[in-house]
Amino acid sequence: MKLKLLSFLLLFSAMAFSQKPKSEKPKLVVGIVVDQMRYDYLYRFYSKYSTGGFKRMMNEGYNCRNNHYHYASTVTGPGHAHIFNGSSPAISGIVGNEWYEKNISKSMYVVSDSTVNVVGTGSASAGKMSPKNMKVTSITDQLRIATQFKSKVIGIAFKDRGAILPAGHTGLAYWYDAGSGNWITSDYYQKTLPDWVKTFNDKKLPQQYITKTWEPLQPLANYTETEDDDQPYEASISGETKSVFPHKVTMGSLAQTYFGNELTKNFALAAIDSENMGMGKETDFLTVSFSTPDYTGHAFGAQSKEIEDVYLRLDKNMEELLLHLDKKLGLGNYTVFLSADHGVAEIPAFLKKHNVPAGLFLGGELEKKAEAALIAKFGEGKYVINSDNYQFYLNKVLLAQKNITVDQVTAVVKNEFATIEGVYNVINLSEGNVNEVPSYYRDKLTNIYNPKRSGEVMILVEPAWFQGYTKGTTHGTMYAYDTHVPLVFYGWGINKGENLNRTHISDIAPTIAMLLKILEPNGSLGQPVTSALK
Repeated sequence: MKLKLLSFLLLFSAMAFSQKPKSEKPKLVVGIVVDQMRYDYLYRFYSKYSTGGFKRMMNEGYNCRNNHYHYASTVTGPGHAHIFNGSSPAISGIVGNEWYEKNISKSMYVVSDSTVNVVGTGSASAGKMSPKNMKVTSITDQLRIATQFKSKVIGIAFKDRGAILPAGHTGLAYWYDAGSGNWITSDYYQKTLPDWVKTFNDKKLPQQYITKTWEPLQPLANYTETEDDDQPYEASISGETKSVFPHKVTMGSLAQTYFGNELTKNFALAAIDSENMGMGKETDFLTVSFSTPDYTGHAFGAQSKEIEDVYLRLDKNMEELLLHLDKKLGLGNYTVFLSADHGVAEIPAFLKKHNVPAGLFLGGELEKKAEAALIAKFGEGKYVINSDNYQFYLNKVLLAQKNITVDQVTAVVKNEFATIEGVYNVINLSEGNVNEVPSYYRDKLTNIYNPKRSGEVMILVEPAWFQGYTKGTTHGTMYAYDTHVPLVFYGWGINKGENLNRTHISDIAPTIAMLLKILEPNGSLGQPVTSALK
């Protein structure tokens, strides 16, 4: 008996010593952003997803099912910024994809930087980009600081803003130049393009993709979660006259087809391998944004066969990425999170076809009506000098000359729009006069106002209304279809389960900070999702 016990103890000890010691931190964190992924896409197409992509993360990871944006202007630049910085537009300064910069009296693109130049073979204007407009740190910056800049951080996306803002001020970023078909960067980051990026560009994958056609992954009859393919309110992609399968792929339409996601995934895998991400002593951080669903969604809408096909194919891209990480780093040695920069509205014509109230404002219709009403009330002059994100930037010099207050302007515009279908309310955003708005939305509105970059007066459209075009759809409001997006954590240090309590995009960065035992970003205002962490 003693001999058997001794043998068992020796065997147990040998097994214990043969096991690899448990890592104290993940080798790699991968932050995945799907551009325009509304929350319901996780479940609408669930039955058709593979077991190794979205389902793997949902079923083996931690799913925050009631996750929303905590501010009102739900567009790409702010979305990518605040997923990773945990802040709000009011603090970070990232108030839109574009805004009117009051200090210099000109429009500003979110990642524009006239002081830098393109690195790589691409257009000069495409390279004049950096994160300098973001006034806070990101979780990727905090990781670099915590490790004395030994951690590698790389941001990748078709869109420059989708690569640059997640990578923060101290990482590297690469984005796609549609004109050349190459991945580029700017000299904000480095003076020359790494050899592996040059090698990847030399493969000319975009030129290979445009010899193909976009056929559905499955027979269209199987796509029962979306409406018939040929709809008059769907926009056509570049180079086509009809919005139906099959689609011809051109250099101009590549981003609108699933080949855009393929190219992004392949570039991400090349970055992991070529930069040996996750193979050093410190945790590395890769950010990947899949931009194609946004291009596809804008053109075809949330009920299209194209959007269903894009997500089924993206699911396969996710599976390939996870399997590659398994092989490269070992199962359980990395952490991934999935979210989106915003959701999307249904096409108004689709809703109206089914007797749901909806509509749109064309072009600068709202601004023109407001300007006309102000001239009628106060006399000739240019009262609205710019508009963006449903906000009017007022001519402060003119208002001072005429002794007109922002409250007076707001009252005139509000009165003009009182009987216009599609406008819910008009608020004095600059002075935080949001008491007439339900309390649920007040914080969302307060969180977007930055004195240097936001307009003074804001138009609040009714649900299912937006500024846009007669075909296709968009996003950018404070309503659930634009704010409710996925949040799934998976891998090292993550519990298995789900959470139905309200979480916010601002909670992601502090959660990852707790996971990595580092300081949260300096503008962070979220709370860690502690139930997700082991």
